[in-house]
Amino acid sequence: MQEYDVALKLLLQGPAKLVMHELTGGSIEKWLDIELPKVQNLRMDLLGETGDGSLVHIELQSGNDAAMPLRMAEYCFGVYRLFGKLPRQVLLYVGEAPLRMESEIRGPDLFFRYRMIDIRDLDGDRLLESEETGDNIIAILARLRDHKAAIRKILGRIAYLPASKRETALGQFLILAGLRRLEETVEREKRKMPVYIDISENKVLGPAYKRAIKEGELEGELRILRLLIEKRFGPMPAWVEERLAGRSTTELEDLSVRVLDAHSIEDLLK
Repeated sequence: MQEYDVALKLLLQGPAKLVMHELTGGSIEKWLDIELPKVQNLRMDLLGETGDGSLVHIELQSGNDAAMPLRMAEYCFGVYRLFGKLPRQVLLYVGEAPLRMESEIRGPDLFFRYRMIDIRDLDGDRLLESEETGDNIIAILARLRDHKAAIRKILGRIAYLPASKRETALGQFLILAGLRRLEETVEREKRKMPVYIDISENKVLGPAYKRAIKEGELEGELRILRLLIEKRFGPMPAWVEERLAGRSTTELEDLSVRVLDAHSIEDLLK
């Protein structure tokens, strides 16, 4: 099974609650692990049960497949044979090439259709604002205004996860970034992560840092940078505040990364 398939399944079954709501309009109460009783021994990607007992089938696809409508129909009727009810079906396309598949089958006495979503139609910037790290990670596949800024923000969220979850989240992020050929960019930014990790786990700076990150606003970034500058160089002169005024969120994030390597405040702001 492809790595992206495993990573996405784990995220959708766990911490990607906003993405699941976008796909299904609700939440899944229970995931079902089944193999359909067919000669082909079909195995679908995800089959879940909602609170009202209805079934939701989510299939992940990274390439265009002309036979996809037939496959989805086989899945649909396989579920019906096993459970006695038809599932709502969503095909989530995560590939890089433009989506060119059909989402229905029409015949003289037959009409079958399922919902098909190109993940780039989802608002990635909205997913970045979610409190769930899974939503943040999947945002790299969605529609984004600034991929580099998004990568920094996602790594920042991952950085203050508990150590036991951090490596898993990083691995998932790198796998999904590979679908957009952004893995090298993620690796470059990841090298700066120890800065974030050291701060987030620091008993003095950690709580304030995490609060500031969650705010996700310009003032939050300024608070982070002030903390770092004062920790590194002592009280901030008034002229530094003036130099920081008017800086964008991205510029403040860059300064926060560079501050621990700078030799002086002048060096940082040159």
